[in-house]
Amino acid sequence: MIFYSTNGQAPAATLEKAVVKGLAEDKGLYMPERIKALPQEFFDNIENLSFQEIAYTVADAFFGEDVPAADLKAIVYDTLAFDCPCVKVTDNIYSLELFHGPTLAFKDVGARFMARLLQYFLKKEGSEQVNVLVATSGDTGSAVANGFLGVDGIHVYVLYPKGKVSPIQECQFTTLGKNITAVEVDGVFDDCQALVKNAFMDKELNAHMKLTSANSINVARFLPQSFYYFYAYAQMKKLGLADELVVCVPSGNFGNICSALFGKKMGLPIKRFIAANNANDIFFKYLQTGKYEPKASVQTIANAMDVGDPSNFARVYELYGKSHAAICADISGATYTDEQIAETIRKVKSDTGYVCDPHGACGFQALQDGLNAGEVGVFLETAHPAKFKDTVDAILNESIEIPAKLQAFMKGTKQSVPMSKDFSDFKKYLLSE
Repeated sequence: MIFYSTNGQAPAATLEKAVVKGLAEDKGLYMPERIKALPQEFFDNIENLSFQEIAYTVADAFFGEDVPAADLKAIVYDTLAFDCPCVKVTDNIYSLELFHGPTLAFKDVGARFMARLLQYFLKKEGSEQVNVLVATSGDTGSAVANGFLGVDGIHVYVLYPKGKVSPIQECQFTTLGKNITAVEVDGVFDDCQALVKNAFMDKELNAHMKLTSANSINVARFLPQSFYYFYAYAQMKKLGLADELVVCVPSGNFGNICSALFGKKMGLPIKRFIAANNANDIFFKYLQTGKYEPKASVQTIANAMDVGDPSNFARVYELYGKSHAAICADISGATYTDEQIAETIRKVKSDTGYVCDPHGACGFQALQDGLNAGEVGVFLETAHPAKFKDTVDAILNESIEIPAKLQAFMKGTKQSVPMSKDFSDFKKYLLSE
């Protein structure tokens, strides 16, 4: 498979280069030259397949030309040692619970898949150590850190905004040690993301060390997230509820919904998508006006979506031929304030007994507001609510239980490197490594 840059000024790349390098030379994001349509027979029988079987079929369409079948199957099956159930919340709204992986967040699949694929390429070429730079507004850091923990030949630097991720999220990547270094940036997520992008473009730094990214910038991180949507469709088809299916994706950097749109281009028969935003409503305003106008992010209780310039907008734009009308035909938007998110968490718990995290609450509310007659909605519950325990406890006026997986992280000792948002400081630090 050949990949090109969304900026159109970089040489074409193989899958191996796109994965190992992460970002194209012209600062664009890699896109596959073509997207394979999956056979109708696959969709006719999808409800009878396991999550692993579904994922392998999808992965083969993206990666099968470059990775032998046995190796790719091993990567997929090793990545997916868990299922993600669709749970009924109301008569026409279901939650796809993506928090059954190691760090209880949806990014576990993409991070673990990328770690295994990157390791495969490094062993194949006998490469020197690769240094993974990842910016996080919450769950990316923990998923990547745990996905890459202990992987030979790879060191991970997790950049996160000081005081702007939940305490439990912070524990999940600052207490690991080994080949994981947490970098605590005095700024917001967009500052962390800018440091990562600038590092990729710095010639002196790249001569000093081999760099790649595990953000959804990287094709190996965001493409596997499409597995979820095929699996959700299979579960809803099993229930006889897939004919008018609408999927709502809580959206920050737009890697997750971008992977869903790739799935639709492959033939996945989901009727339409809703991108649910918090107060960071850049994409929502783009849908309304046709103008993409990034701005500084604002802090909200749905912190993993606090992104003011979502990187993957470039991929969505490219996927739809840069047509605002075409994008709007498949995607609508919604945006919610902290007060509205909190009210949704309270109401859903009171009415149904289901506890949403702040991001999932955006998804639920967007479906409640946006479903048409006869449609069934699935929203992505992207992380366990206990990862945002202080926020959710205060909203519900009760103490939600912390799963054992999260309790284990909280017993560790924080280790982090303080950092300004000035690239010269970050560069100096990396050059000393």
